[in-house]
Amino acid sequence: MSKSITAKEVKDHATPETGLYIIIDRGVYSMAEFADEHPGGSKILKRVGGKDASKQFWKYHNEGVLKKYQGKLKIGELKEEAKL
Repeated sequence: MSKSITAKEVKDHATPETGLYIIIDRGVYSMAEFADEHPGGSKILKRVGGKDASKQFWKYHNEGVLKKYQGKLKIGELKEEAKL
């Protein structure tokens, strides 16, 4: 079972020092260990840290990239939160 992670938890992990979480299609990924390996450079990942990066990800990547790294980097799913 996948871990449920709130949007606030993702936001609290916005830097490499705090875990560098990003969201891609409701999946939550920890990018801290991968940032220096990212072909586009760590600067790109740091810019989207703590946020939903789906739009930026799909602009430059395809399904194959997500499948390749999903097992290594995915830590959970974004938890549904009540809209008030």
